[in-house]
Amino acid sequence: MGRYIDEILQPGEKVLYSTNLHWIFYWKAIAAWVLALVLLVLSRATTTEGIVLLCLSAAAVVAIAALYWTATAWFQRWTTETDVTNLRVVHKAGFIKRRTFEMSLDKVESVDVNQSILGRILSYGSVTVRGVGEGAETIDTIASPLDFRNHITAR
Repeated sequence: MGRYIDEILQPGEKVLYSTNLHWIFYWKAIAAWVLALVLLVLSRATTTEGIVLLCLSAAAVVAIAALYWTATAWFQRWTTETDVTNLRVVHKAGFIKRRTFEMSLDKVESVDVNQSILGRILSYGSVTVRGVGEGAETIDTIASPLDFRNHITAR
């Protein structure tokens, strides 16, 4: 399966910038993997059989949740594309149920970037693209939102 943008490029159209969802999407999975590891270490640190069994059981449950969150975050990142070409902005999300947003660069009125403190530190945020007569579209949790905005507004 190729990239969506490669399938829809018009003659003479070139991709100028591509970004994806930021790795912060994995935060729940990372926290769960850390908790599962802590529970596993705790099970080895104690000698009481009941507590060992409880820690191992809890570690297994948390590891299953972590595996689920890892898989869903990976799949969401894998099926999401955000690109700027020399003619338009294209955002695609989804695999079977696909949602796309395309706006001609000529129709872009403004591009707003919203970043939290952590987003500024880790370079992720939300970008709202407002179009003349086309409304606004927000793209959440993308990596390098300022670079994305600069590629849209630079002409």
